[in-house]
Amino acid sequence: MNKKFIIFLILGILIYLIDILVNDNENSKDIFISDQEINSLLKAWESQVGRPPNNDEVISIINDYIQEEILYREALNLGLERDDRIIKRRLAQKITFLKQETFIEKPSLDEIIDFYEANKNIYYINPTYSFTHYFFSNEKNSKVRADKFFIELNNNNILSKSDPFLLGKNFAYKSTNEIDRDFGMNFSKNFTNLQLNKWHSPMQSSFGYHIIKIVDKKDGYLPKIDEIFLKVELDYSNKRKEELLEKYISDIKSEYNIIINPRLKIE
Repeated sequence: MNKKFIIFLILGILIYLIDILVNDNENSKDIFISDQEINSLLKAWESQVGRPPNNDEVISIINDYIQEEILYREALNLGLERDDRIIKRRLAQKITFLKQETFIEKPSLDEIIDFYEANKNIYYINPTYSFTHYFFSNEKNSKVRADKFFIELNNNNILSKSDPFLLGKNFAYKSTNEIDRDFGMNFSKNFTNLQLNKWHSPMQSSFGYHIIKIVDKKDGYLPKIDEIFLKVELDYSNKRKEELLEKYISDIKSEYNIIINPRLKIE
């Protein structure tokens, strides 16, 4: 018998046996639940409920897991995971998390300090203001009414009517970011260099006009690194994880061929 033929025959038998073993494993009806898996399920239940499960609850937890595993396997057998964007996104998120957790060791002190020095703008604490205001809605001839009201305030006249503001009249120690979030249009810029305890002429927001009186102010400042060290360390670690993940994706992209229909028409 030809020597090459014997080699091919042996290789063919090996491939056949491997295929049988692989397919047999894929179609296996055995569900093995380890002690570690059960303990993990019970700890997760306890963390959610606030107490250990009793015997009946333990049985229920295990039965729920078995049912989930059976349905999962049946779904795979039917190919339900294919072309499912939610499953694809979940798996992409999972490998992203796993990769990031394996990427980086605890950063050195010098690395954290260098990151802080290069990103001081991130940690700057914006000024805060305590203030009160009268509001005049855009829907009700706001500018004319606000100007009239401001004159009345200065002359100690009987005040005409202002409008209710959704978020209230008085605000305590709101940062400039919070003020802009609540009033829009970079409204906090109006507060720069304003005198305390004085009513100021109408200022326009996204909603109308406001007559503002600032009753207290705290200047912005940059915290020292030892005051926010744990946050800086976490921010640096997260940044490094993102950078290493981008490099990982860039490296493996070369192994894939991306094919898109050149005649694609966006509908």
